[in-house]
Amino acid sequence: MQLDTISVLARSHELVPYARLGAVGRREVEDAYWGDGTTFEYWAHAASILPIEEWPLFAFRRRAFLRRGWRWHKVPEGVCDQIRARLRSDGPLTTRELGGAKASAEWWDWSDHKIGIEWLLDVGEVVCVRRVGWRRVYDLAERAVPRELLDAPQDDEACLTGLVGRAGRSLGVATRADLADYYRIRGEQVDQVVGGAGLVPVRVEGWKNVAWADPAALADAPRGRHATTLLSPFDSLVWDRARTSRMFGFDHRLEAYVPKAKRVHGYFAMPLLSGGRLLGRVDPAREGATLVARQVTFEPWAVATAARTERSLAALATALWRAAAWVGCDDVRVERVVPEIAPALVDAALRVSAP
Repeated sequence: MQLDTISVLARSHELVPYARLGAVGRREVEDAYWGDGTTFEYWAHAASILPIEEWPLFAFRRRAFLRRGWRWHKVPEGVCDQIRARLRSDGPLTTRELGGAKASAEWWDWSDHKIGIEWLLDVGEVVCVRRVGWRRVYDLAERAVPRELLDAPQDDEACLTGLVGRAGRSLGVATRADLADYYRIRGEQVDQVVGGAGLVPVRVEGWKNVAWADPAALADAPRGRHATTLLSPFDSLVWDRARTSRMFGFDHRLEAYVPKAKRVHGYFAMPLLSGGRLLGRVDPAREGATLVARQVTFEPWAVATAARTERSLAALATALWRAAAWVGCDDVRVERVVPEIAPALVDAALRVSAP
């Protein structure tokens, strides 16, 4: 579950379970992530919450950091010994409690203690056991990780085989590039282990490259439900742009880091999922108790006919009202729709779906 600092309706790690499960209480989500020692935070395709059972599988990455000797910063002499001693006597602790938070909000301008604790996290001496107010809480790995996982011997090949297998089972069907991106490993590393990862080679109509599939997914009949919901741009369903384009015919880019004048869809445009397809994007905001769609951008095919337009507007209205209720809003407003749709039609769809 990828973590990110951006919070519009909610932070991404809250939006993902909302999209899957509906209006789960936000306190319940945090408790499920951090409450019982079954997870840890580490680097997957980005900073992510991971099942504690995956701890041994990242030994290859921890060893790579150790061989390099640094990551973003050279570690100041002596600071790691100070951190180890403090955690041993007083942990778990935040960077601020350890005696030195970031010198500024920029990653390159870290205090010595921040550099030291992040290095110890990278190499596996400490673990982020939870977040409080978005601050990491660190503890010694020897205390936070179950002994059988801490001592589990894993060479690089075993680590990569396990991760590629997990990526394949999570994705269902995936190309080499998909498998590599899931935990951000190299394509040649996928090649080395994919034969032993429990996946089978398949051909997918319309795909140029050979793919790999989870045999269990092939054996089972398709099942599940179609949700109508807004997706975080960091949701694993749409995170990988190339895969999302290949799977859904949907090209999406997060524009939060694009200059405002150059944005096409909005600051935090959220894909609109309905009927198993991505109909468009919604750029949401909150104004008091009103959820505002600053811009709705539909895919051309989703509004190509009057009937499709009606269905797409109904899906939009359902997604907006559900999200509004979840974040504590009691009204919904749409400011702009692309391609342009008569405001009366949009308002009518919102009224029909209103609680």
